[in-house]
Amino acid sequence: MLLLAAVCTNVPHAWAQGAGENYKDLKNGILVLVNKHRTAMGLGTLKMNDDISTAADKHSRNMATNKIPFGHNGFDNRMAGLRSKIKGTNGWAENVAYGAATADEAVEMWLGSPGHKKNIEGSYNLTGIGIAKGKDGQLYYTQIFVKAD
Repeated sequence: MLLLAAVCTNVPHAWAQGAGENYKDLKNGILVLVNKHRTAMGLGTLKMNDDISTAADKHSRNMATNKIPFGHNGFDNRMAGLRSKIKGTNGWAENVAYGAATADEAVEMWLGSPGHKKNIEGSYNLTGIGIAKGKDGQLYYTQIFVKAD
């Protein structure tokens, strides 16, 4: 089962990772695919940010462990925390997904959904990606988009 959710305020590679790993290759694969799409649309690329990735990882873990339901619970609190760490921010969005096994699948799911695609194509310059595996073996994804001066 594949599920998606998006919130906004304002290619053929199969990256996969095994259990117990930090999903670095999978995260990088998502970033490459999202930036490839943005470049094709004439948009600037997104730069990975450690603070944003930490927030995205925590959100994915919370969904994967059923601490919170799948979705955007706590979005405003995540953004408030990031605003205190990243100065000059003036735009935020978040995509989440569940059930994709590869970076290709996750990005294809998001690009196939108008709300997610809008976030990917938004006027953002920073991003963070979080991935966690649930007890059901499924991966939970969070990508946060930030516009900062």
